[in-house]
Amino acid sequence: MTRVWKWNRPVTVREVLEDLQKERSIAYTTVMTVLDNLHQKGWVRRQAEGRAYRYEAVSTRAAYAAALMNEAWSRSDNAAAALVAFFGMMSEEQRQALTDAVRVAPLPETTEQRRPAEQPGTPEQQGTEQPGTAGQAGSSEQPPPAEPSVENPASAEGPRGR
Repeated sequence: MTRVWKWNRPVTVREVLEDLQKERSIAYTTVMTVLDNLHQKGWVRRQAEGRAYRYEAVSTRAAYAAALMNEAWSRSDNAAAALVAFFGMMSEEQRQALTDAVRVAPLPETTEQRRPAEQPGTPEQQGTEQPGTAGQAGSSEQPPPAEPSVENPASAEGPRGR
């Protein structure tokens, strides 16, 4: 997969073979078998080109890594503890990448994250003001939800209440 991801385009068995042979001796049939196995598992798609196939990755390397992390995390009996342990293993560069990713990733809004003025009410409550809230709808006096951080993973919306 590394070679297929590296080129980020459809590749032939011959191209992968020639690249691998720069580092070690390997048979054409070995590369062909591995690419066929990857196709059978759904990791690559292939398109016939003459008597050969061109193989292309179904997903990116980043998506694959994310799926592995999600699978490992979901198997934990204590998701918060698993995350804390994971954060503790990170290098400074990885922590910075996580911080950047949290800023960029669109997180789904939950009911807990809405400001009181945005809380959906019962049909009877909709259109009526509550005492002491006149003119406050949409005001910016409410602090925004806490942004998750590497230093304080508990600030992230997570497993609590589930």
